[in-house]
Amino acid sequence: MGAMRELAAPFVVSGPTGVAIRDRLRVSEADATVLGQVGAFLGSLAAGDLADRSRQGLAHDATAWAERKRKLTGRSSARWAGSITKHVNEQWALARRGQAAYVVWLRGQIAQIGVRLARPLGAKANKREGLPKGYGSRAEWHAKSRRLHALKDRLAGVEADRTVGRVRVVRGGRRLVTTRHHLQEAGLDDRAWRARWETARLFLAADGESGKRFGNETVRITDTGQISLKLPAALAHLANAPHGRYELDAKVAFQHRGGEWRDRIVVNQAVAYRFHHDPIRGRWYVTASWQRAPVPALPLQVALARGTVGVDMNDDHLAAWRLDRHGNPVGEPQRFFYDLSGSAANRDAQIRHALTRLLHFARRCGVAAIAIEDLDFADGKSREKHGRNKRFRRLISCFPTAKFTSRLVSMAAEQQIAIVAVDPAYTSRWGAQHWQKPLAAPHRETTRHDAASIAVGRRAQGFPIRRRTTPPPPHQSDAVGHRTVQARPAARGREGTRPHPPGPHTRCASPGVERTRATSWPNTVRGTAAEQQSWQQDLLPLSAEERWTR
Repeated sequence: MGAMRELAAPFVVSGPTGVAIRDRLRVSEADATVLGQVGAFLGSLAAGDLADRSRQGLAHDATAWAERKRKLTGRSSARWAGSITKHVNEQWALARRGQAAYVVWLRGQIAQIGVRLARPLGAKANKREGLPKGYGSRAEWHAKSRRLHALKDRLAGVEADRTVGRVRVVRGGRRLVTTRHHLQEAGLDDRAWRARWETARLFLAADGESGKRFGNETVRITDTGQISLKLPAALAHLANAPHGRYELDAKVAFQHRGGEWRDRIVVNQAVAYRFHHDPIRGRWYVTASWQRAPVPALPLQVALARGTVGVDMNDDHLAAWRLDRHGNPVGEPQRFFYDLSGSAANRDAQIRHALTRLLHFARRCGVAAIAIEDLDFADGKSREKHGRNKRFRRLISCFPTAKFTSRLVSMAAEQQIAIVAVDPAYTSRWGAQHWQKPLAAPHRETTRHDAASIAVGRRAQGFPIRRRTTPPPPHQSDAVGHRTVQARPAARGREGTRPHPPGPHTRCASPGVERTRATSWPNTVRGTAAEQQSWQQDLLPLSAEERWTR
């Protein structure tokens, strides 16, 4: 068995620093026409600016940025030019980060395949020495050797592009471009694909400005919901309001966080807006976003003062269990199911609904923290790591860990619940080993995932996952084995003999009555009473807050 890796310390996840809300626009035909023309025109400017930015590569600086902005200002406006150039810079930087991640992935694949090629055919894995298993057949070994050369050639090309600062970006999406060559499989015709392509290349986004009317001079939305936007210079003839502006017939009413949005615009704080068109439904939407001051994260001990809810994430449900501040499971296990099949919108709704029920459960329990695993499958989806287990590789590939965590953090911040992330190593294995069987009952089925949720919660609280060892039954002073009840490592006498309160254990006499009957030792215990004195323990009176559940 290989050596256990070092576990990372739990930490409180920082809260969100931005807010985004969306509402539907019930636009007229005239409004839809104007929005489409403005979006297409600004999209063509963004495409040309992206080409200029890509040609500059690593030589781009503040002077080049200003020159690009001046070039676009004459054709649109200073504010539209600022939004376009900022968006293009962010798009180029995103492609650059993706390129770096791709280089790391290629190097990892090359290293894994190279190690397995060096192993004999059919060799078993050696976990003690950290060696993977060899390939099963000569044909597989030959195919992997060819793949190794292909990956090396691909890595050389990507590294050459990265050295000169060349990125490869498709405005509208590379996946949509690939769909153009497979229309029959996608269930589309040329006209439907063209509508999606043109919509994906629209640009209708304006950055907010503090101090301007309603927080945005380019796209202005008043507190009554009236929308107007500054038209580019080339489309000024479409204006129906003074100063080259166009007022939409549709009005907006943000239902979610509408009060917070209204509080910002009435004091002229910056709010950014983006228009989005759904060609499938024929609908227009507007998204408002703004930044807010980050809320300082609670100290770990403060967040866990009232216990926690441990959560184990699975492909079809969340397994949760409440733990008190001593690490003991309280109540019954909870399972919040969801379905990750279907469209992306359906998966997002399923996750949001499951997280809502989880947060409601945490609020009912009165805890201030939820413990989750800090999962990241970025380097663990390949066949070289998981072999031919295609089902498991597909599972971890489609599991939305990043979206799940970000959405949980943002939703929990509104409920004033802290999120504690822990190292996911061995939680399922050790949880099943130490907690699944002891918590099984005739009226309750404890699954491996339920036990893993306890392991996650205990690791967040700083307790070991294993339960405290129960003394042999003949050496217990009562029938329930009270030494297995958890206590903090700093608690005085947590492993020592507990003092016995005066008086009998029954309620028929007052505690002040002296005990007259000596403790009798069972006949099955070997040795004298003096030899067994170290095992003798009595109950320690606990307050209602510290009392454990059996």
